[in-house]
Amino acid sequence: MTQCELILFYLHEHESITTYEAYTKLFITRLPSRIYDLKQKGYKFEERWSTKKNKYGRRCQFKEYRLVRKEED
Repeated sequence: MTQCELILFYLHEHESITTYEAYTKLFITRLPSRIYDLKQKGYKFEERWSTKKNKYGRRCQFKEYRLVRKEED
């Protein structure tokens, strides 16, 4: 299974994915690059910035990707 296929499978089960989730659960280190590849294949994504505090209490921002749909050829 390719990294793009893994991401699509994960999105169908969990609705969204972050870089951290891609790395810790799928061992994919370059999620934005794979999202780009999927966009080139016709997939549409909603991207939004989220903020959470880390274990030291500092605010950290990260991008969350949600699959919207695939364009038909």
